[in-house]
Amino acid sequence: MYNVMLVDDDYPVLELLSETIDWQSKGLRLLGTFENGAMAWEHAQTVMPDILITDIGMPRMNGLELCAKIKERKPDTRIIILSCHDDFAYAQQAMRMNIQEYVLKESLQPEDLVRMLDRFKKGLDEEKHMSGEQRKLHALVNDTLELRKEQAFKNFIHQPLLSSDKWMQEANGFGLFVGDEVCLPAIGYVDDYQQLKNRFASEQTLRFAVANVIQEVLSEADARVLHIAYSERKQLLLFSYKRSLKTNIYDVASVQIRSIQSAMLKFLKIRMTFLLGAECAAPETLKRNLQAMFAGENQRFYLAAGSIAKSKSEESATDDLFIHYDAASSELRETMIGRRAADACRLADLWMERIAREKYPPAAVKDWVLKLLLDMKLKLRSLQYVRTGYSADTLHKEISEIDSICELRDWLKGQLTAAAEGDGEASVSRRPEVKEACKYVTLHLNRRIGLDEVAEVLHLNASYFSRMFKKETGETFIEYVTRMKMERAKEMLDQTACTVGEICEQLGYDNQSYFIKTFKAHSGVTPMEYRG
Repeated sequence: MYNVMLVDDDYPVLELLSETIDWQSKGLRLLGTFENGAMAWEHAQTVMPDILITDIGMPRMNGLELCAKIKERKPDTRIIILSCHDDFAYAQQAMRMNIQEYVLKESLQPEDLVRMLDRFKKGLDEEKHMSGEQRKLHALVNDTLELRKEQAFKNFIHQPLLSSDKWMQEANGFGLFVGDEVCLPAIGYVDDYQQLKNRFASEQTLRFAVANVIQEVLSEADARVLHIAYSERKQLLLFSYKRSLKTNIYDVASVQIRSIQSAMLKFLKIRMTFLLGAECAAPETLKRNLQAMFAGENQRFYLAAGSIAKSKSEESATDDLFIHYDAASSELRETMIGRRAADACRLADLWMERIAREKYPPAAVKDWVLKLLLDMKLKLRSLQYVRTGYSADTLHKEISEIDSICELRDWLKGQLTAAAEGDGEASVSRRPEVKEACKYVTLHLNRRIGLDEVAEVLHLNASYFSRMFKKETGETFIEYVTRMKMERAKEMLDQTACTVGEICEQLGYDNQSYFIKTFKAHSGVTPMEYRG
């Protein structure tokens, strides 16, 4: 008989579990039910539990403190955490203590708990016949096997296959290509990776959590599936089967994958997207298939989050995405100057939808979005609306880690909202009248702008407005207007094919010679020299 301890400050839960489960028929002895961790720990001094079922949030001693104390005294104790906290921070701590199960009370059914207890008992029975050294060796062998399996498949995919026969022997050891079986590869991608990194203490914890849930689902699967925790973002599944006219392996694999997706959402609030490869009857075929799947960034980039798709080659758009840059930049500039976060996000959605339809190369899309964002932030900073705290290197690092257009869209919208609302950036101390004046200038760079005109718009005395503007910004109003026009001239020289005369006209200058002289005074070179 194995000892079970049930701890929860919610009496109905204690009553339900203690009375619904036939503990004795399961070969289990219920030591008692306890209302908090302190009471349970006091009783454990007499008899330590083999299985602990505990809530987290309790008075005097919470569930995680109790788990830590129990584990310190009896490391092989199996633990099930019950909680109404729909927050992975708790589960994250639980995993560090090697707690086997984390279950939300609102989704718990007694029969689910019975299945967990049966599995725990089976494991305890197996360990019962092992010595202490054997148990340690058993755990070490399991850990070593996982590492060896992971490295073996990474070498198989990315290194030359020197001996097909030798690798076939190793594959047989993992349960692949046994007899006349073939296999179907699948790659699972963790969606919204940027956001998930903030929820988890480390990438290693995230990887461990994802692998744990997948292995748990596959342990009850009907199909034979080999799982390799390939990386923090990617999980590799290899379905083994015999060819049959009665069985469609894609249907079988899709059912198992949907079970994994459902469990990931339920327990970790994580979405995963899967790519299914082609049937492989030999190591050489599997290697080529996996290499093509891992290299297929275009298809992965445009898959809807949480979807399942068959791997295929994707054709990219033939035109250059950057021919649309000026239009997107102009639209975005106007909304951001108006500090209209919602409009900016709608624009981001529209452009991302257009990009997804055309399927531009992912690298070009990320370069395009990064330039758009950096130019927008530079414009806001030049207007002295904000002092940006995000460096170009930081933004480049973040965007390089994004592997899907859904995540890129959400990331861009987050950046636009933060810039519009000033989140994460220190606003310059500025009177609202001066902010409005700066905004007015930016929206009317196509014509001459005088101090009297702006003062009238703001309903201020021109002399008073002039002194206030100089005091707040450190430059006169005319100096500010000139600087903004010259910055805009640089943008047009960089990004358009307009002649110097056309740019001069579009910025409200009547005299081209005066415009060139002003540009050189501001930039140190003439417009033609600047364009190079």
